Amino acid sequence: MIEVVRARPEHVKGIVSVCSDGYRATYKDLHTQEYIEKVISDFYNDERVLNEVENSSKNWGGYFVALDGNQVVGAAGGGMTSDDTGELFVIYLDQTRRNEGIGSLLLEAVTDQQRAWGATTQWVSVTKDNQKGIPFYESRGFIFQSEQDNWLNAKETKTLRYKREI
Repeated sequence: MIEVVRARPEHVKGIVSVCSDGYRATYKDLHTQEYIEKVISDFYNDERVLNEVENSSKNWGGYFVALDGNQVVGAAGGGMTSDDTGELFVIYLDQTRRNEGIGSLLLEAVTDQQRAWGATTQWVSVTKDNQKGIPFYESRGFIFQSEQDNWLNAKETKTLRYKREI
């Protein structure tokens, strides 16, 4: 049985693994290998993730993890971008555990946190052509709003912005 909880320091290695492997699997056909490894190095290293587990606020609500026993099989996090607007910043699953409802449970945990903080709208950014993420978000009520340059590497790809009322 899957349990979703706020991440604790003992979950850091699992978060790093799930996010790194998930990022590689999601973007292998959309970004260069160099770009992928740079993002993983910058965002999914033990030190940064531990800091993000131990230090949360409305701007970064911390990580939620999906646990199967003691194993991290998914991780997600978001934050508030204004008084009534939340954003999902990250969500990844163990690639062998897709289509089990784990992503929905993680999204629900982040959404519940943001609602408790006053959010009525929720946003997410998705890389253009990300056929793992786009169908997931659209099936959960997110509606395409705009296309913009990727914030980290505008020359390489575009980002799609989606939102939903919560």
